[in-house]
Amino acid sequence: APLRLASQQRARRCPAASARAMAVQAERGQRLRSSALAWGVVGVAMLCVAMHCSEVAFLGGAKDEGMSSESIAMAKTALQEADAVCFDVDSTVVETEGIDLLAACFGVYEEVANLTSNAMNGNIKFQDALAARLDIMQPTVEGVAKCLEKEKPKFTPGMKQVMARLQERGVELYLVSGGFTLMIEPIAEILKIPKENIFANKLLFAGDGSYNGFDRDAPTSKSGGKPAVVAMLKKSKGYNTVVMFGDGATDMDARPPATAFIGYGGVQVRDKVKAGSDWFVTSWKQVLKVLK
Repeated sequence: APLRLASQQRARRCPAASARAMAVQAERGQRLRSSALAWGVVGVAMLCVAMHCSEVAFLGGAKDEGMSSESIAMAKTALQEADAVCFDVDSTVVETEGIDLLAACFGVYEEVANLTSNAMNGNIKFQDALAARLDIMQPTVEGVAKCLEKEKPKFTPGMKQVMARLQERGVELYLVSGGFTLMIEPIAEILKIPKENIFANKLLFAGDGSYNGFDRDAPTSKSGGKPAVVAMLKKSKGYNTVVMFGDGATDMDARPPATAFIGYGGVQVRDKVKAGSDWFVTSWKQVLKVLK
């Protein structure tokens, strides 16, 4: 009590000093509260990382980096209302890159895989990368046949269920790939997709079975080929809503004319593709939830 009385007396004698002390005390309290809030946010983020959260929003932050809630909602609606859905094949429908598998069979995997990565990231023209990879590889009829016998399709987890669900809904499915028809046909057969719904590249061989180039008239053999395929399908089939799935820059280029592009990162996440997707998924379970 004596100390409190002395403090009150000092305050009456020096009101200015008392006001300054109160201001300092208030500022200190504000700093402490701000610090506590900051550490609270960090704590939430660390907890989320520890629990492997894939989608979280706090303090008004966006749920999906690079994608607005509007674009995600649009992509989901387009998928639910789609007349047709086009899928890239390599690193989307299956876990592997077809041309890299061939390269491994012919003993030139490293050289070809580096060119594949540059092509998928959109760093070089697709037709230039395709020609360069095949020139390095020099595939033969006999060698390709042995490779196909050895390498069976490895579907990404949940892919078969997605295809079946879309077929149950009456959606027309297409495989639109920069890979090769002879490698994609066995995949289409398993998925019950007609051969005429495959748009891919054709290898050409000479009479002795040696490599003789590829069909350069195929739209998927060049940059801009996938949007050309989608545009042709919309015009010839009368589709109003077409969705494109894929992991690469050439897939992303298909929108427009595709209504929406849904990026798939279950095998490989490419930053450019993730940023440019209407919706980006890393598991087919996310897609199945929309197709209930």
